[in-house]
Amino acid sequence: SSSLTEVMMFKKRLGRKIDLSNVAKTLRAILRNNSKVTVLRSDLYAVIDHVFLDVTGKLLQTTFGNSELLQNNIELKCLTDLMLLLEHPIDIRLLLHCMSSNLQAFVIQPSRTQEELTKLASDFQLRWNFLLNAVSKAMTLSYADGFG
Repeated sequence: SSSLTEVMMFKKRLGRKIDLSNVAKTLRAILRNNSKVTVLRSDLYAVIDHVFLDVTGKLLQTTFGNSELLQNNIELKCLTDLMLLLEHPIDIRLLLHCMSSNLQAFVIQPSRTQEELTKLASDFQLRWNFLLNAVSKAMTLSYADGFG
């Protein structure tokens, strides 16, 4: 029973690493193409500038530069930091470093205990997934070229 549990956990970890590897390969190919990055960046800005869903599900009419909104939504701050890096040709390692730094600053460092870390991490992951789903949905519904 114990061995079976360990094998299943290993299988899940391996699957996640393979998925991440595939995403990284795809992203590297996109980041090497300046025209694709430009289209993606402009589509992301357009989605965020017009209509956006916050993590509570309320519809917000907001501008991209609303600093109060950014301070209250860690996941939106992380997304905007990543988008700002797309202004210039970039390597995927810089995007990963940016995300890692934000997680360190907003999730790991504020945690005083393992339980608090687990709660902050799960809350962030839930809101981050919600944010990315909202962006994907908006890009899909607007037939954004950058989404493909």
